[in-house]
Amino acid sequence: MTVSAGEPGSFDRLVEVLASGGVAIAPGDTMYGLIGAAPGSEERIRRVKGRGEDKPFIRILAEQSWVARVSDMTPPARLARHWPGPLTMVFPARGGGTVALRVPDSAFLRRLLYAVNVPLFSTSVNRAGQPPLASLDEMRREFEKDVDLIYDAGPTPPGPPSTLVDITGRPFRVLREGALRLTEEELS
Repeated sequence: MTVSAGEPGSFDRLVEVLASGGVAIAPGDTMYGLIGAAPGSEERIRRVKGRGEDKPFIRILAEQSWVARVSDMTPPARLARHWPGPLTMVFPARGGGTVALRVPDSAFLRRLLYAVNVPLFSTSVNRAGQPPLASLDEMRREFEKDVDLIYDAGPTPPGPPSTLVDITGRPFRVLREGALRLTEEELS
């Protein structure tokens, strides 16, 4: 089902879908994303994308304090100043492994996160190994039967992905160059 952002109750419908463990397509900072509540929707998103367990999904947070929900490490101040923004940091996860976290710049996403009150998985709208879909029409054709809701907020001009930095060791390592250029001082 597709709902228009301008329809009365559409935002509440999106919140209901996510809060009940559903998966949706909604606008992000630079493109539409496939989103679901973390950690409960992970297996479903993997099935929709056709993606194996070897590649984790980024989790988006409403604010920096939410890091404590999934990691015992505090974001370094020199990097945390880029939140909200196009920086994803890889933290040690509570219970083992790692987790990639970002506080999005999008006011819409932060409002959604506060409404759902849990971190959300966020990944590009595409099948594994394929390029991200650019138009809502393509997303509808490819995914409407696989997701619970498509939240149509109109076209989103594409932009570069977030910069991905592993902060679990020193110096910090840039895993993916993106919209944010970090200095050597920030990475040391």
